[in-house]
Amino acid sequence: MSPARDRVRAEGFGRMAEARCALGLRLRGYRILARRYRSPLGELDIVARRGRTVAFVEVKARQSLAAAAEAVTPRQRRRILAAAKMFLAGHPHLAALDLRFDVMLVEGWRWPRHIIDAWRE
Repeated sequence: MSPARDRVRAEGFGRMAEARCALGLRLRGYRILARRYRSPLGELDIVARRGRTVAFVEVKARQSLAAAAEAVTPRQRRRILAAAKMFLAGHPHLAALDLRFDVMLVEGWRWPRHIIDAWRE
């Protein structure tokens, strides 16, 4: 397969993983506020709210859970934090709520594993 086809396939796999994660969050009572939020500083895969908590959720889909977990690097965490600050600047009413950074790991086509409060600012 060509690199371009591999990229398109990986993009589709990632979108399906994000859709499954969003569904899983909805089933647990979260309301999805944003998906694929882009800012000049970074991207947020999913922003969800349940009660007084806003969760910034990073989705990582790989062939193994270990590989997915390792894909969340310190540099990426900084970019997610910067994007979260930009998101909150545009939604100031959410800033007073409890904020949390979660990760959802997707192994192949299995149901996502939700790691709540994966890291702190």
